[in-house]
Amino acid sequence: MEYKDYYAALGVPRTASQADIRKKFRKLARQHHPDVNKGDAAAERRFKEISEAHEVLGDPDKRKAYDELGADWEAYQRAGAGGRDPFAGFQRSQAGPSGFPGGVRFEFRGDPQDLEGFSDFFRTFFAGGAAPGSAGSGPGGRTATATRPPSGRARSGSLEDILSGMGGLDLDLDGLGGAPGGGRSGTAARQPDAQATAEISLEEAFHGTQRRVEIDGRRLDVRIPRGVDTGRRIRLSGKAGSGPGAGDLYLTVSVRPHPVFTRRGDDLRRELAIGLGEALLGAEVPVTSLKGRVLLDIPPGTQNGRTFRLKGQGMPRFGAPESEPPTGDLLVQVRVVLPTELTEEAREAAQRLVQLAGQPDPRR
Repeated sequence: MEYKDYYAALGVPRTASQADIRKKFRKLARQHHPDVNKGDAAAERRFKEISEAHEVLGDPDKRKAYDELGADWEAYQRAGAGGRDPFAGFQRSQAGPSGFPGGVRFEFRGDPQDLEGFSDFFRTFFAGGAAPGSAGSGPGGRTATATRPPSGRARSGSLEDILSGMGGLDLDLDGLGGAPGGGRSGTAARQPDAQATAEISLEEAFHGTQRRVEIDGRRLDVRIPRGVDTGRRIRLSGKAGSGPGAGDLYLTVSVRPHPVFTRRGDDLRRELAIGLGEALLGAEVPVTSLKGRVLLDIPPGTQNGRTFRLKGQGMPRFGAPESEPPTGDLLVQVRVVLPTELTEEAREAAQRLVQLAGQPDPRR
């Protein structure tokens, strides 16, 4: 069975911090997520690969076992020759003696279907590894009430179920109270996850905001970072329940439509009305963006429907690497408003202007 280098899969050094691993996973997940690469089998395989790597390296306990035992994988293969269990004789407690470095114990936990979609290496090495499950939606508002699945497993079984339930990339906010993963231990029964929704305005998505979630009689203040879009999920590990086996709380964000701006990814669009004189002769016209007021330079002879791009006046790019601009752009489409009532003198002046301008037939 081929040994898998999870550090190479994520492109991080073995000394990488947990924060660096999460950051790199998010970047790669955005690039290879099936929702972004419809029908691309190679991207889907790559997404499964990085998801499996993050499932191990993103969990301190699994990462410790992988670091201590991964290098000795060939020895495990030899031990399993002849159809024998490659881990037979090595299932000892961490506190007791062991035939391998660190005395790490191998054990199986959970439903075997939870391993679907992972490689044979993962199944053999980490039998019982779990991956984030799908979450539905709950009521929105400034105070959201978290709901739980009525019964059954806390996590989805296959990787396809996991991907279809993501609806976007999860934001892991383990730092909001409690240890990552809720301090769950290897033998604790896993409690069901919970989910809620938070409806926010476009301005709140631009500046960042906070929502209160009620779960099991407790209130949690959840920070929603700048740049989030509809479908983004925020995960609070270990906040659904109590004790070592507490499940995760998933808060799904929904951004309300805006009366002025429409959003396309990190770019914003809006319409701007200008007068006939401004379109003909040019002018500096104030434009309101979510950042504030800026001046748009309208050149002479601007046609109705022309679109101008204002760099850096769009939405913050969530999790953008340093090599990319931190914000999107604002695209402004002008709408020329013509005068509707002309005096006789104005009509004569308009006729002279048309004659002097010598405009060709626009329909030819």
